[in-house]
Amino acid sequence: MKRPLLVNAHELLRRPGSERRIEVEVPAVDVGLDDARLVDDAVVRIDIVCSSLNDGIVVDGRVSTVHRGECRRCLRPVVERVVSRVHDLYQETLTDPDAFPIDNDQIDLVSVVRETLLIDLPEAPLCRDECRGLCASCGTDLNDGACGCVQENVDPRWAALDGILDQLSDG
Repeated sequence: MKRPLLVNAHELLRRPGSERRIEVEVPAVDVGLDDARLVDDAVVRIDIVCSSLNDGIVVDGRVSTVHRGECRRCLRPVVERVVSRVHDLYQETLTDPDAFPIDNDQIDLVSVVRETLLIDLPEAPLCRDECRGLCASCGTDLNDGACGCVQENVDPRWAALDGILDQLSDG
């Protein structure tokens, strides 16, 4: 696997307060993203700023890619961009338990990009927040209109009492 996201940290560490902007697009496979939820030939868009501190470098920005799936309510195909926020600290001497190491004066962003996107890729996407789903009786897509099924709002906890009421009504 190529390492397309190696950042030279030496110059940043020499000048606290300096910044370096990174805007790049890389194939998803180059950052280890081989997931069925991604569109074919998926590209990861990276837009981050590396800011130097006295004891490390803060990486802040966004990473995004396009994923696909089926709406969990109506089963329509969903293709949308997932955008993830990145805010991480890199240090030569790890003093923060959440910091990532700076190895050989370089920051390797591959694992952070991969992990951030994998966490944010939806398992069960929605085509839209207002999706009405499918009718439980006939399977009609309720986003296209009503289906005509009669919906009884029967609470199953009362079913036994309804049966007794029916017996009393017959007798």
